[in-house]
Amino acid sequence: MQQQMSLITLGIADLARSQRFYGGGFGWTPVFETPGIVFYQMNGLMLGLWPQKDLEEDMQRGGLARPGAFALAHNVPTKEDVQIVLDRLATAGGRILRNGDAPPHGGFRGYVADPDDHAWEIAWNPAWPIDAQGHVTFGI
Repeated sequence: MQQQMSLITLGIADLARSQRFYGGGFGWTPVFETPGIVFYQMNGLMLGLWPQKDLEEDMQRGGLARPGAFALAHNVPTKEDVQIVLDRLATAGGRILRNGDAPPHGGFRGYVADPDDHAWEIAWNPAWPIDAQGHVTFGI
């Protein structure tokens, strides 16, 4: 089976609030939106924002009000960009979980939570080049 991921859908509480975070913080523009769902075209996959109650109903799985133990990641081209992006996302409604610093394995990273508490790692890794389309390659 091909190793690929097509869509990540985040359950959210307030669509307009989430759009301010993703549009204002990351600067992303939706490729499709209705009053009930928003999709962003990413580099090779889609990111969907869907009200939590509608997502739970669609999955026939209730009680998912708390995000799971995972982090999404957004890599940036320079070490200095990590804190700049963290601060911009905090201004757009996010909450900084960890300011930028250097982990033992190298690079530079920090964490921010979106308005629904989904964690995003903002990272610079010199061993993971980013191409013109925004694709990250494992280059070690």
